[in-house]
Amino acid sequence: MSRTMLIAGNWKMNGLAVDGVALAEAVAAGSSATLCDLLVCPPASLISAVGNAMSGSRVALGAQDCHPAESGAHTGDISAEMLVDLGCDFVIVGHSERRADHGESDEAVYAKAQAAHRAGLIAVICVGETEAERDGDQAEAVVARQIGGSLPENAKAANTVIAYEPVWAIGSGRTPTVEDVQAMHAHMRATVSASHGTNFADQVRLLYGGSVKPGNASELMGLTDVDGALVGGASLVAGDFLAIAGHCS
Repeated sequence: MSRTMLIAGNWKMNGLAVDGVALAEAVAAGSSATLCDLLVCPPASLISAVGNAMSGSRVALGAQDCHPAESGAHTGDISAEMLVDLGCDFVIVGHSERRADHGESDEAVYAKAQAAHRAGLIAVICVGETEAERDGDQAEAVVARQIGGSLPENAKAANTVIAYEPVWAIGSGRTPTVEDVQAMHAHMRATVSASHGTNFADQVRLLYGGSVKPGNASELMGLTDVDGALVGGASLVAGDFLAIAGHCS
């Protein structure tokens, strides 16, 4: 099954207006040379400015989180509908830093993914194990549990991306072996096949996230069940982000 590769940049809590716009413009300028889909997810404060800077380019705009409700008394939160109003097409939900820093459960991630779908956004649902869980041979069980608890029953491949991010590899410079990455992605595809059917499993894009850099992107992007990358630190340098995208075929 042919799946279009997706390279997604998660800027996390980085960037003020001047540098954020400059980065967005540089990514947009280089996007025409890439063969894959590109996505940039800036902090909420930059969504509008970044969207304007990338207008007319091949780069999609996304956000890093959303609230499950459409509106209401939720100070400091942003709904999926508000993100659509800002021009977003994607939203990341369940990133490990949200799960750790804000205590987000699988149930909370499920609700946010449903909200994204309700608003017409593509949900990038993140899963991944800690170092202790991997060392305890629990990695596959943890990821299967997170997928089972976070992925809405009515999800479709057209509105859902699943990103595997081993927590211990994010920003550490460490990555699993390519054999480990492929094994986990194959396990993820089998897990969603069992719950959502083979058509969904064949079509849904599975991204790898965890210290993806230009130097390791070729190996990672060449794996059978890896359909792109969720890029953290390297997405803050336009040349590095575009170089990673250049390894997509």
